[in-house]
Amino acid sequence: MAEATLQLGSIGRVADCDLVARACAGQTECFEELVNRYQRPIVSYVFRIVNNYEAALDVTQEVFIKVYNSLDKYSDAYKFSTWLYRIAHNAAIDHLRRNNVSLQSIETENADGSFQFQLESDRPNPEQDRELSEWRDEIDSVVRCLPAAYRDLIVLRHGQDLSYDEIAEVTSLPLGTVKNRLFRAREMMRNIFIERGFTGV
Repeated sequence: MAEATLQLGSIGRVADCDLVARACAGQTECFEELVNRYQRPIVSYVFRIVNNYEAALDVTQEVFIKVYNSLDKYSDAYKFSTWLYRIAHNAAIDHLRRNNVSLQSIETENADGSFQFQLESDRPNPEQDRELSEWRDEIDSVVRCLPAAYRDLIVLRHGQDLSYDEIAEVTSLPLGTVKNRLFRAREMMRNIFIERGFTGV
């Protein structure tokens, strides 16, 4: 009994894959811990794809129901977060399709993927903090202007900090397509910034 209590008390330090194994064995508090860890980032990710907060909450609930019902299919050969984001990606795309939102999956031959946003600043003062917040809001606004297929990849890369390989795994796209679309998405964003009067991007 003491051992079970100790395990429960230290659940916050348990690895995701171990939580999955315990949840599959019937320890419901372990699944609750997974939800606690990932609910907010999944809501944020889905929201930036579907552009509607209420819909994002509904889709996220749907995601965790699917995750719970599919835990026995999870393989620890992959990161749990990558598997989870793949389910969230599919659920968000399904929502867009159900609501007749065009995904506009255009490809381009360019693939250097070299453009990066530098958003962080060491110890910003209040004025810099305000400017940084405004800049992030502006970036979010520009991201929302992208077609869904591109917005999804930008959010995964720059919002969730996934690698190109992880994005390919989440979206089931070839790695080259991921790089091509990210390059194209960044070019789209750069053009929107220029149209809005930002010339240093």
